[in-house]
Amino acid sequence: MFNYVAIAIGGAFGACLRYALSEWMLLLFGRAFPFGTLLVNILGAFAIGLLYGLLISEQIAASPWRIFIGIGVLGALTTFSTFSLDTLLLLQQGDYLKAVANVLLNVCICITLTWLGLKLGTLK
Repeated sequence: MFNYVAIAIGGAFGACLRYALSEWMLLLFGRAFPFGTLLVNILGAFAIGLLYGLLISEQIAASPWRIFIGIGVLGALTTFSTFSLDTLLLLQQGDYLKAVANVLLNVCICITLTWLGLKLGTLK
């Protein structure tokens, strides 16, 4: 039962954080490009790499952090399904350059930051 509570609390936090960051990006940049989705994907990629690095280097214990952060917070924060919809909508609107930019930015930056987080997490 503890695992479900940890996931639920982490998920609530991650969902609220996602909403707050997305609203902030809308205020800063408007709706011309899905910057909110990009930001949460970037942060989520870095955080999952960092978490994994900290776990494999045994700097933090797997329980409860993997469940709370990895499944709860990051599961609710990251938005691959929203990223997919944003890209599809850009394609349907004929904004091909923005659609390609959205895919490349999300994939390249997120993989890079996952690697960076892993590296930082394994530093001792």
